[in-house]
Amino acid sequence: MSRRIQGIGMTSRRTRERMISRLREQGIYNSKVLAIMSDTPRHIFVDEALESRAYEDTALPIGHNQTISQPYIVAKMTELLLEKGPLLKVLEIGTGCGYQTAILSKLVAQVYSVERIAPLMKKARDTLWELGIKTVGFKHSDGGWGWPEHAPYDGILAAAAPAEIPEALLEQMAVGGVMVIPVGLEGMQELHRVTRTEHGFEDEVIERVSFVPFLSGVSQ
Repeated sequence: MSRRIQGIGMTSRRTRERMISRLREQGIYNSKVLAIMSDTPRHIFVDEALESRAYEDTALPIGHNQTISQPYIVAKMTELLLEKGPLLKVLEIGTGCGYQTAILSKLVAQVYSVERIAPLMKKARDTLWELGIKTVGFKHSDGGWGWPEHAPYDGILAAAAPAEIPEALLEQMAVGGVMVIPVGLEGMQELHRVTRTEHGFEDEVIERVSFVPFLSGVSQ
């Protein structure tokens, strides 16, 4: 493993362990999620100038008006997704820098990740390749369309907030499948967990959140 991935100083193992202790204090209890986040070098997913802040509990810019979510939100969304049992096939909407993708890839069999901004997707793909992660499929597309070719999904996780949940994503959920998604306009967003049943959809509101807006179209 390269020295860059291992980290030194503010990106060291000790700094990561402080992040994990903080996540426990914030109510994250899933030991698998905590272990994977401890092992995943968050600092290599941000620009070098921000590496020393990678393990703070804050969102950080990754370019193109996008952010890497704060560690608590990544842990909480992952925990909510997995709470009802193991998942084989997960659709991620909004690859971003690939950090959430990397966490998911260690906890589910296959991740299909959709990103509308081409340079972000390429950089994320390169970073995950550097980490030896090869169970992720990438698609440059409008996230609102999902990725129907691989549906239905056991889980869907979205890293941007639509005003309302796109119908296409609901249609791509398997019966028993779970979607974790922020919903609402800026300043009024709430994290939802939607479960598809044989009779329809159950929608739980979890907590207030703040995400970048869910935009349509693609960017080269």
